[in-house]
Parts: sequence; C-alpha cells; structure tokens
Amino acid sequence: MSTQTVAQNKHLVIRDTTKQSKLAKSALRGSVLPVVVLIAWQALGSVGILPAQLFSSPLLIVMTFIDLVQSGEMGMHLQISLTRAFLGFALGGFLGLLLGVIVGMQKKSEEYLNPSIQMLRTVPLLAITPLFIMWFGFGELSKVLLIALGAFFPLYLQTFLGLRNVDKKLYDVALILEFSRREQITKLMIPAALPNILLGIRLALSAAWMCLVVAELLGADRGVGFMIQDARSFMQTDVVFVGIIIFALAGKISDSLVRFLENHLLKWQDSFKA
Repeated sequence: MSTQTVAQNKHLVIRDTTKQSKLAKSALRGSVLPVVVLIAWQALGSVGILPAQLFSSPLLIVMTFIDLVQSGEMGMHLQISLTRAFLGFALGGFLGLLLGVIVGMQKKSEEYLNPSIQMLRTVPLLAITPLFIMWFGFGELSKVLLIALGAFFPLYLQTFLGLRNVDKKLYDVALILEFSRREQITKLMIPAALPNILLGIRLALSAAWMCLVVAELLGADRGVGFMIQDARSFMQTDVVFVGIIIFALAGKISDSLVRFLENHLLKWQDSFKA
C-alpha cells in the first residue's frame, strides 16, 4: 500500500472521528435542558410544591409507561395511531407533491387551482372537522382524511415555491441539452427544488401528528389520543403525560429521519453553518 493511500485512509478516519465527536457533543448539548427540567420537576414534586394530581412526577410517569407497555395497552394504541398517521401522511403528501409539481410547472394550472387551494389553506382545521365527521362518520376514513388534509398544504406550498425558485439559467441549459419534459422534471426541477420539498415533508409530518391528535381527541375508541382523552376523564395525569410524551417522541423521530435525508441528499448545498 502506497504512502499516499495510507495518508488518505488516515485522513478519512480522522474526519469520521471528528464528525462523530461533533454529533455526540450536539446530542449532549440538546439533552441538557430536558434533564434540568426533569430534575427540577421531580424535586418540586417530591417536596409537594407541585400537586401530584396535576403534575405527576417523572418517576411516576415512567412507572406508568412501563405498566402500559407490559399490559399491551400502549402497543395497541400506538400501532393504531401510527397506522392512521402513516396513511394520512402518505395520501396528503402524495397529493401535495403531485399538485405542487403540476401548479409549479404550468402557469395555467396555477391560475385555475392555486387560488382555491390557498383559500382552503386559511380555513382552520377545527372548523372543517365537524363536516368530516358528518360526511364520513367517526370511522377510520374521517381520521385519515383529516390527517391527509393537514399534511397536504405544507408539502404542496413548499413544492410549488421550490419549483418557482429554480434558477432560470438551469432551464436554459436544459433546453440547450434538449431535455424531454420527463427529464426536465426528474433531472432539473425535482433536484433543484429538493430543499423546499424536504422542508415541506418535515412540516407535513408535523401537521400530520397534530391532526392525528385532533382526530383522536374528537372521536375515537382506540389510539394514543383516545388514551389521553380517557385518562383525562378519570384525572389520570400520569397517563396523559405518557400520551403527550409518546406524541413528542414520535414527532421528533420522524423529523430526525427527514433531517438525516437532508444531510445526505443536500451535501451539495453550500450553506452557512454557525
């Protein structure tokens, strides 16, 4: 093995070690605030400053979570909620991406479709929810469609804006290279608009989780939202906190997955890193 190859391998090892060290430090810094809050919460609850009926201690919440997992109740509710969120996000995200591409590429489509979509986007979700219940009942269809509606608008808007912000010079290059319409979409438009599309996916995931909570709180007999609503009726604050934490963790994990995709798909971006 040549000296140059050894030096290159050594450089790669050092770079990977440095990157892992930075990630570890970043994760450690991000955990400081939650740890401090949990310690203060537990201390205030132990001395009786925080009423146990309204603010269950972190230790009690952990014990309740373990009991729910061991009984199988948590797994059943979580599986149903994840299925609803996935189906709603998949449907709303697909339609948002599709219409965003169509409207972003064609001026006439924007004139026909965009005003109506933007008008619907401003209507509060809670105002539409009663109609969904009247039209589709309290079954799974109304919940999935409500989640899909929430996921649709962020991805549609970001896809539309991403396509419209593509540098016109790139289109000129595509014309010179005689790209077909399909090649323009797959090799130019989508890659150039990818930062906005990934941002739209992150926002759509966040909206999907919020809509899931609304759908399950208003009318459901299963799911994490129903578990929270049922626990509230019996003043089981520890179960309510467990449900809230589950939603928070699910949202964080899904957001981190998209961030992971961003870091790998957008390496070409030369952006400012503080």
